[in-house]
Amino acid sequence: MDPQRPSALELTRQLIQIDSCNPPGGEASVAELISPLLAEAGFELTTDEFAPGRPSLIARQSWGEGPPLCFSGHLDTVPLGGESWRFNPFGADIAEGKLYGRGASDMKSGIAAMVVAARALAAAGPSRAGLVLALSAAEETGCEGAFHLAERPQLLGGATAVLVGEPTANRPQLGHKGALWLKLAWQGKAAHGSMPHLGDNAILKAARGALTLQEHDFKVPPHPHLGETTLNLGTISGGHKVNIVPDAAEIQVDLRTLPGQGHDETAAAVAALLPEAQIERLKDAEAIWSQPDDPWVASVFEVAAKHLGETPQPAGAAYFTDGSALKGALGGAPTVLLGPGQAECAHIADEWCWAEDIQTAADIYLDVARAWCDF
Repeated sequence: MDPQRPSALELTRQLIQIDSCNPPGGEASVAELISPLLAEAGFELTTDEFAPGRPSLIARQSWGEGPPLCFSGHLDTVPLGGESWRFNPFGADIAEGKLYGRGASDMKSGIAAMVVAARALAAAGPSRAGLVLALSAAEETGCEGAFHLAERPQLLGGATAVLVGEPTANRPQLGHKGALWLKLAWQGKAAHGSMPHLGDNAILKAARGALTLQEHDFKVPPHPHLGETTLNLGTISGGHKVNIVPDAAEIQVDLRTLPGQGHDETAAAVAALLPEAQIERLKDAEAIWSQPDDPWVASVFEVAAKHLGETPQPAGAAYFTDGSALKGALGGAPTVLLGPGQAECAHIADEWCWAEDIQTAADIYLDVARAWCDF
């Protein structure tokens, strides 16, 4: 087996040519392309479906004593959106050093780099420990595949460190904010629109609640690298007709939380602030953060510095990842984000990634894995 074929760039192009926009998903087709490459390298393959036809792919191989390292990525992408594309979103075109297509940055380039690195690692003959690739479904709709996988941590083989291949321009990041999405609903009483005093306007309740929540101070100190807790009032809806006093209304809120900011406590604070509202959690992924002086984390930074020609500085991401699910499932294992894509290119029309960064990512992943497996 030649560990350099297919190259990380060519494999990324093949992955982009598969439509795995979520919804509806299509992760199975991506897994079908990757699976033979990993099986040929000696990895044991398992699938974990969080819903029918929506598999996550887990590939494991052990070479001796010691827990494995986990590479984490996701098989789905966001939809194409309504904006027109200059490049075919599934064409995997290369122009002026950039690879274009849906998933080029988020994160089929990271998946490809991990697979190529895993094949090269197996071919080199490690002496200890192991590697597990957790390639999840439905990350883009709230990490559903990863949270389902987290309920079966035995599939992860007891991994004690996690590298998440989300787009970071190959600069390691120590963690990210959490996401707590809430739906808050108010009930009122219907009445004729000409006699509003006979009703109870639920939209007014929702509007007052939205303003109260927007002005609330959660009293969480800013994080030195992630900044402050943020709140976005994303949607508001209610009422049936202009001439009917609305008897129901709701808002949906996106809270981006900080490490150590418990979501149970945060949701309880919202409930206490708005006691008339019925509250439902829509998404719940807590923030993650790893200390830069953790030995494994420090080693990842050293490897990245060697390949980048510069010393990366501690940083974190505003978006959330499957790391929220996996870190918790693995007992708080140190977790680093590092991938070849550009965060600002995720989810946009004409999504792109620097072509040369994909092989650099594969080289970084391989060196991180080689150090773990103690050559």
